[in-house]
Amino acid sequence: MELAIILALDVLNGAASLVLLCLGLAIIFGMMKIINLAHGEFVMLGAYATVISANAGVNIWIAMLIVAPVFVGLVGIIVERCLIRFLYGRLVDTMLATWGLSLFIVGLVTTIYGNTIKGVPTPLGGFSIGEYKSSYYTLFLVAVALIMLALIFGMLRYTRFGLVSRATMQNPGMAAALGVNPSRIYMTTFGIGAAITGLAGGVLAPVSGVVPTMGAAYVAKAFITVVGGGSAILAGTASASGLFGLINQMGSYLTTPVFGEVILFISAIILIRLLPQGISGRFFKGRL
Repeated sequence: MELAIILALDVLNGAASLVLLCLGLAIIFGMMKIINLAHGEFVMLGAYATVISANAGVNIWIAMLIVAPVFVGLVGIIVERCLIRFLYGRLVDTMLATWGLSLFIVGLVTTIYGNTIKGVPTPLGGFSIGEYKSSYYTLFLVAVALIMLALIFGMLRYTRFGLVSRATMQNPGMAAALGVNPSRIYMTTFGIGAAITGLAGGVLAPVSGVVPTMGAAYVAKAFITVVGGGSAILAGTASASGLFGLINQMGSYLTTPVFGEVILFISAIILIRLLPQGISGRFFKGRL
């Protein structure tokens, strides 16, 4: 029984981590149709913002929950204004540009901070269930993921900005005719997606080694989750994260973490082959 509870917590932790990693990408890719290959580097920047702020004396919670998303959100706005806004509707060009951006960010951070692993201590303690131990930080990650899902749902469904942004992404010409500035909506939406990605990097910093190349470990997993989830930003991301989190954690438990990753990617290929429109295209049509 104790082992089952620990495994369930590990599955929840894996699913929550995927949700946090994928939400920003789901907004940028799902709404704006931008393939941001620098997504992993945005996660890395959020982790570095947390580590640097915490080491400078900023409270760890402020560093994770405020400094990281604000910093990466501002970086996202600068990237959108200086690069992405010239490439809307040019899918291959955005892939090449963001790939080059990812290389530039990795090189810049490596030059400034070196290639050594940095980190911050996990701010919450642990608890025991029988002979097994877990961390309260696992529950914190699950709570943050659920809160972010609820906040984004509320923003997209019940706020004027959510309505205007969804309308702009579907028909920018009509939105402009009604007095909306599509350029400003694109900038704000990209900045929000980047900020959410920075938050993911911030809250994952205490449980992962922070190095300039850490984004490479996240970007492929985030993309397959978003693609596997389908067009519904929230329903698709949540369902795919839950499924892939379960597969990854159980695969890692039954074999090794390396084979767990392999099983995850094989499962994603099978899912996309069986459901080309993703999980939401089959089960959650018409939902956010």
